[in-house]
Amino acid sequence: MPTLIASPFRVPGVAPKIIEEHVGKVNTGESRLSIAPMRAPVGWSEPGQRPAFDEWTLVLTGCMRVEYEGGQVEVRGGQTVHCRAGEWVRYSTPDEPTEYVAVCLPAFDPDAAGRDS
Repeated sequence: MPTLIASPFRVPGVAPKIIEEHVGKVNTGESRLSIAPMRAPVGWSEPGQRPAFDEWTLVLTGCMRVEYEGGQVEVRGGQTVHCRAGEWVRYSTPDEPTEYVAVCLPAFDPDAAGRDS
């Protein structure tokens, strides 16, 4: 029987970005993958990171900048970028508000994010 996920878990403490986990360790107990729509304002950025999971970022609207060792790529609405586990990356939205969906395999784990200090 299909399982309805009636509502996401809104991740606290990440303002001004909004993260709503639909599937993952917190909302559904799923450790195999996580699916989380996000909204980031102009000028948002995360610290660099070297996560222990693969992450696919599907940009719905706006533009996500993904810096990596050796360069950067601009991911626009309707495009997806795949960042592999162990690869250093830094996400930002320097020019416009951006809505996107992050899919992590295995599920996102803050202890496995490998964020720069």
